[in-house]
Amino acid sequence: MTDVLKEIVDKLDSCDPQKISEVLVDVKKAIAHGLDPNRILEDGLLKGLIRVGEKFKVGEVFIPEVLVVARAVHGSMDIMRPLIAQGDIKHRGRIVLGTVEGDLHDIGKKLVGIMLEGAGYEIIDLGVNVPTKRFVETVKENKAEVVGLSALLTTTMNEMKTVIELFKSEGLNTKIIVGGAPITREFAETIGADAYAANAGEAIEKVTELLGNM
Repeated sequence: MTDVLKEIVDKLDSCDPQKISEVLVDVKKAIAHGLDPNRILEDGLLKGLIRVGEKFKVGEVFIPEVLVVARAVHGSMDIMRPLIAQGDIKHRGRIVLGTVEGDLHDIGKKLVGIMLEGAGYEIIDLGVNVPTKRFVETVKENKAEVVGLSALLTTTMNEMKTVIELFKSEGLNTKIIVGGAPITREFAETIGADAYAANAGEAIEKVTELLGNM
């Protein structure tokens, strides 16, 4: 990891508003240094976000601090998006993303969407609090090959199972990948998901495997 990427991670991890306010400057600096946008996201923004998420889970930081970090990440994503999406990247598959019903968190999901878009996948982001039936309707309307389900709350993670069961009852063979702070590989297997990703980088690997785009 370069110094500038380490700075991004450490400043987000600090949850210090003054330090976090410098993250956008560091992102622009990383771009100026010629670092690959995907690497800035994966080794900078995402690593920092994961650290903050881990602290939040164990009660070391609270919602106000997380919101400060979230704003910095959102601002950085606005800078990164055109850089990742630009270029002649062939279509590799269509993916529907959404945070399950009852859950309003989407920072991690947005990062996954940007990373997958940069890897050549077409992304249909349904946003947050997505009704179960809407996932099925969107897949049918757009002939999507993969659905990515996100949840950040333990109280909503079981909604993933509801979505998967509906897909099966509809006779759809769409591949389903799940992720989010409370989700584990074991849970994913239990509910019948086709794959689990712990972060945006792993999401690309898993989607590629699911679609056979090696």
